[in-house]
Amino acid sequence: MGFLRRLLGGSSEGGRDSGGSDAGPPDATASAAVVPADEDEIERERELLRAEAVRLDNDLIQRQLRYANRSWTPPAQGGSRRADNGDRTAD
Repeated sequence: MGFLRRLLGGSSEGGRDSGGSDAGPPDATASAAVVPADEDEIERERELLRAEAVRLDNDLIQRQLRYANRSWTPPAQGGSRRADNGDRTAD
């Protein structure tokens, strides 16, 4: 969101200067519009972190996450030779 705000002219530093014919400083309105949006974004991030903490608040899930890097996979069996190849020497 912050990237889009800066891109679309959240401040005069973004390159959206109109040449000085405006009837007021553009920074006053831009900073007032940015503050509530930043607060909304911060509140959304907090809500996501809370939801993630509630989702992971289970002993089984905590154990699975703790030992996830120690998972075992069986060794590969066989090789490049297949059953339908037979013992052909040359055709």
